[in-house]
Amino acid sequence: MARRAASSLVSRCLLARASAPAAPPAVPSALRRPDGMRGLLPGVLQRFSTAAAVEEPITPSVQVNYTKLLINGNFVDAASGKTFPTLDPRTGEVIAHVAEGDAEDINRAVAAARKAFDEGPWPKMTAYERSRILLRFADLIEKHNDELAALETWDNGKPYEQAAHIEVPMVARLMRYYAGWADKIHGLVVPADGPHHVQILHEPIGVAGQIIPWNFPLLMFAWKVGPALACGNTLVLKTAEQTPLSALYISKLLHEAGLPEGVVNVVSGFGPTAGAALASHMDVDKLAFTGSTDTGKVVLELAARSNLKTVTLELGGKSPFIIMDDADIDHAVELAHFALFFNQGQCCCAGSRTFVHERVYDEFVEKAKARALKRVVGDPFRKGVEQGPQIDDEQFNKILRYIRSGVDSGANLVTGGDRLGEKGYYIQPTIFSDVQDGMKIAQEEIFGPVQSILKFKDLNEVIKRANASPYGLAAGVFTNSLDTANTLTRALRAGTVWINCFDIFDAAIPFGGYKMSGIGREKGIDSLKNYLQVKAVVTPIKNAAWL
Repeated sequence: MARRAASSLVSRCLLARASAPAAPPAVPSALRRPDGMRGLLPGVLQRFSTAAAVEEPITPSVQVNYTKLLINGNFVDAASGKTFPTLDPRTGEVIAHVAEGDAEDINRAVAAARKAFDEGPWPKMTAYERSRILLRFADLIEKHNDELAALETWDNGKPYEQAAHIEVPMVARLMRYYAGWADKIHGLVVPADGPHHVQILHEPIGVAGQIIPWNFPLLMFAWKVGPALACGNTLVLKTAEQTPLSALYISKLLHEAGLPEGVVNVVSGFGPTAGAALASHMDVDKLAFTGSTDTGKVVLELAARSNLKTVTLELGGKSPFIIMDDADIDHAVELAHFALFFNQGQCCCAGSRTFVHERVYDEFVEKAKARALKRVVGDPFRKGVEQGPQIDDEQFNKILRYIRSGVDSGANLVTGGDRLGEKGYYIQPTIFSDVQDGMKIAQEEIFGPVQSILKFKDLNEVIKRANASPYGLAAGVFTNSLDTANTLTRALRAGTVWINCFDIFDAAIPFGGYKMSGIGREKGIDSLKNYLQVKAVVTPIKNAAWL
C-alpha cells in the first residue's frame, strides 16, 4: 500500500459548524447489527478486528503546545476569549481547548496580512530569499515529522503510519516543490503591431483567504499555503474546527524558518462565524476553499456579494472506479479496496462507485468481501492498523444513515454495516452489491468506509452511467486493453483519471474537478495561477532598431 498511497492526498471540510460530538450510544456487543439490517450471519462479523472494542487507547507521545490563534506572528487569545474543545475520535474525549476565532479575529488577521503585503518585506523580498525560507521550512517539517504525525493522528483518527510515513513527508516535498517555483515565475515580452515595448507581468494577488478541511489537515495546509507564499502573497487560513492542532504547530515551524510576521495568520473557528467572515471580507483579494459542494456554493456567493474576489473551489466527488472483464481480478479487488477505504473512506476522490463488468461481477464481489473482512480496524496509533475512527459523531451517524438507506433501498449488504466497539467512532468496512444508479448510496457522497458495487455490460453503457453524476472530480479505470483505457480517459468527465492505479498525487500533478466538483486546480504549475495577477505594461519606443 505504501507505494500506491505515497501521494494519496485529498480533501474536504464543512464550513457550517458541526454540533459538539456526543458520546456514541452504547451497544451490548461490538458485533450487534442495527435494526433492519439484512444479509449477514452472526458469525461473519467475528472476522473483523475488534481492536477498537477491547484495547485501551494508546497515549500519544506528543504535547499540545499551540492552541491560540496565530496573528501577526504571535499566538493570541480570541478577542471574545472563547475556546472550543477538539476531540479524540478514538474516544470522543477532549484533547485540548482551542481559541475560537470569529469575525473580529478575522478582521485582526486580515489587517496583519494586509500590512505585511503592502508594507512588509515578503512581496518585496527577492524570490530567491522566499525560496530559501520555504526550503528551511521543509527541513523543519522533516525534523519534527513524528510530532506532526502524532498530532494529526490524535486529532483526526487517521493511522499514524500513514501520517508519519506518507503524509508528513509529502508536506515537506510539496514545500520544496513550491520553493523551487518561487524564483521561476516569469513574465513575457510580446511583440506589438507598432513601436511599443510590451511586458506581461505576473504579480502576487495580495491577501489570500484559505479554508482547509479536516480529512487531510496538513496536506491541505501545504496545497494552499505553498503556492500562495511562492507567488509572494500573504494569507489568512481558517482551520477546520475538528482538526485545528497540526496547522497551528506547523505554522510555528514556518516562523522558525524565517517567515516575517503577518505573512501567514491562522484562525481556528467555525464556519458561520470565522469562515463566513473570511469569505465575505472586503479586504481579502482571493479565496481558496476545500470542502463540500453545498458549502462551496455558499462560499462563492459570499465572495460575490462582497468584493467579487477570485475564488477557487475543490469540492465533493462520487468517483467511478471501472473494472473491465479483462482485468486481473485479484489486483483489481485490492486496488478498488484501497480506492474506497483509504483514510476511513474520508476522501473526496474516493472510488465510491465501483463499476464491475458482468462477466467478472460475482467473482469480484466475493473477493471484495474477503478483503474487507481482513481489514484491520482499531487504534490508529497501533502498528498494522489500516483503518481508524471516523472524524466525529456527526460523520459517524451520517455514514450509518447511508448504510441504512442502502439496506432500505434494496441493495445487498455483503458485509459490515455496523459500528465497531462501544466507544469512539469506528465503523466496520461495509460493502453493498446489486447497487442501482438511482439509490442514494450511488448518488451522494458518503465520505466513509462504504463500497457500492454496480454491474455493467459494455463500454458505452458504463461511460454513460459513470458520467451521469453532478460530480467530476476523479475516476479510476482497470483494464489490460490500451484501446479501452484510451477510450475511457477521453470519455470520462473528470479532472483526474487513474489507469490501473489510484490516488497518485505527485506534487506536480494538478488536482481539481469538472462540473460541481470545483473551480480551478490545486498543485502543479496550475496552482500558481490561482495566486497571480496578470498585468500588461505598454511603453512607446522611438527610433527603435527593431520591433
